[in-house]
Amino acid sequence: MSDTVIKIENLGKKYTLTHKQPQKYIALRDVLVDRAKRLSEKIIRPLIGTGKAGKTSSPDLEEFWALSDVSFDVKQGERVGIIGRNGAGKSTLLKILSRITEPTTGRVSIKGRIASLLEVGTGFHPELTGRENIYLNGAILGMSKAEIRKNFDAIVDFAGVEQFLDTPVKHYSSGMYVRLAFAVAAHLDTEILLIDEVLAVGDAEFQKKCMGKMDEVSHKEGRTILFVSHNMPMVASLCESGVWLERGKILDHGVISSLIIKYSNTRKEGGGCFAEFSPGEYGNGIAELLSVSVENDMGQLSGEFAITEPICLKMKYRIKEKDISLSPNFHVYDSTGQCIFVMSDAGFDYAGTKKAVPGIYIASCNIPGNFLNDGAYSVGFALTTMSTVTIHFYAQNVLNFIIIDDMLNTPTRGLYRGAFPGAVRPLLNWNSEIIS
Repeated sequence: MSDTVIKIENLGKKYTLTHKQPQKYIALRDVLVDRAKRLSEKIIRPLIGTGKAGKTSSPDLEEFWALSDVSFDVKQGERVGIIGRNGAGKSTLLKILSRITEPTTGRVSIKGRIASLLEVGTGFHPELTGRENIYLNGAILGMSKAEIRKNFDAIVDFAGVEQFLDTPVKHYSSGMYVRLAFAVAAHLDTEILLIDEVLAVGDAEFQKKCMGKMDEVSHKEGRTILFVSHNMPMVASLCESGVWLERGKILDHGVISSLIIKYSNTRKEGGGCFAEFSPGEYGNGIAELLSVSVENDMGQLSGEFAITEPICLKMKYRIKEKDISLSPNFHVYDSTGQCIFVMSDAGFDYAGTKKAVPGIYIASCNIPGNFLNDGAYSVGFALTTMSTVTIHFYAQNVLNFIIIDDMLNTPTRGLYRGAFPGAVRPLLNWNSEIIS
């Protein structure tokens, strides 16, 4: 189709791995033995046959397919999240799209200029200053000096490195590298933006700034974004669709919220709507966490909710000692890692916390519908003695859930189709009257 800007067909990338241990010292005996082996392979082995299709194999070499038979299309203005475990082939895919490495099989068709941010310092010359690298990156992307100059002030302002602009970038910290590199990639006039996990180097405030900028260039400028990250709430917040890679192959693709829930449920930590913990994994001699879950109002495990649906958070824990004041609490974070609120069964009356007896407990708390805004959230679970501010266990970001706003059918939206700012979107009672 005419609006397809990236077309990937049967893409594959093969690497040859070596398992041969390097020798510290090579003697004449080693050289003679090695040459004898090579002579044997060339003369003797063909006479006795080599097995499968005449191919020879070496125990020191192994073929590894980082990508295999990958095919999908990306349309103009689409924001695609690439998710998967370490080694799934995500970074390899972006390197092929950036033309850093060539594919072994298949082909890629790209319509438009690409700006990529794959690794800290990629595309920067360490001996050049920040100012010089901005112009260098622009030239590599095919920009004229006038185009780069037009965006120069915005790049410097966004990166916040004005004080070090004429310092060679080899003296930059990794965070400064990323800030400048992202600013260059986001502000220069390219049609496609590729972002790898490199944003994790930046602080939370800068990550939030980057997310806002990517959302802006996608909506206002119609730029296409491919985003690789292990931060599922961040991916859910930015992307609309996604591709799930597993061992170099596409395991699933489609709406990003559904993909994240499926992906998270296959991982023990950091995702899904249920997690169970081994004895002592979270806890001390006083208490330990056994399991946590996110459920709907029917008591069913769920990681996806409509904006109007209530959400129930539960945690199961064991108390080992008696006569200790303990308060279970939940910590809810948004997609940028910002804590939205902390809930405790003690409320704000910490002095009134009851003393517990040994046993297994289940604590639950309901978040009403029409409270949180649409987006992705993660939850931390803790057990605390409030009077002494003693934390007996704290499992941070062990579960996540997504709130989806169905713009056509959600009663709270009416005819409005824009984005609602903020982390919460409650329905409050209003009174308006004429006084004059």
